[in-house]
Amino acid sequence: MHARIATYQVTSGTATDVVAAARTGMLPIFQESPGFVRYGVVDLGDGTIVSLSLWESHAAAERAVSDAAAFVREQLAERITLRSNAVGDLAFFETVRSSL
Repeated sequence: MHARIATYQVTSGTATDVVAAARTGMLPIFQESPGFVRYGVVDLGDGTIVSLSLWESHAAAERAVSDAAAFVREQLAERITLRSNAVGDLAFFETVRSSL
């Protein structure tokens, strides 16, 4: 499993609006991409948004970088700025079982 993690600074509007745009715009693009596993966005509450996507291969995660850049350029350029972007191999990602 491989991950793409990017952080963005909201420069105009609200983080809620940016998250909604990611859900309705970026998610469908990723879902149509080969190797897609999962996507989510975290609102850190200080105008910082974290985009996290999981991929079956490193190459698929790298393709997500250009897909995300194109989406931001076309849909969100006036509202966010990319602060960091990284692709790496996922070391582990575990779920805690419920005690119920």
